[in-house]
Amino acid sequence: MGLWYEKEAYKIVGACMEVHRNLGRGFNEVVYKDALEIEFNGLKIPFERERRYDVLYKGVKLPHFYVADFVLFDTIILEAKAVECLTQSHVKQTFNYLAASGLHLGLLVNFGEDSLKSQRIVL
Repeated sequence: MGLWYEKEAYKIVGACMEVHRNLGRGFNEVVYKDALEIEFNGLKIPFERERRYDVLYKGVKLPHFYVADFVLFDTIILEAKAVECLTQSHVKQTFNYLAASGLHLGLLVNFGEDSLKSQRIVL
């Protein structure tokens, strides 16, 4: 069995690499997300930015919710960071987004290092 959404994930990470290649590191996270929108549009990658996911507890919708940075191809969550290095807390956050969304693949990318770092998270 191959990787989940291998071709789609490859295109997404390629777009992230292009953004990092052009901007480098040092910007706030929102700047990278703005640039990603331009890349995704140019590559005709379908996406939704900041999709909200409700959290249910025993069938009751809680007042707080998750907001995924991007949902691409309606199947992949992209969580973008601009930090010195990724931590387990970033991985857990992406897992939580996957659990709340019912999706199976998350891509965690960090623009804050000298070279782009990406990690596949599978639920």
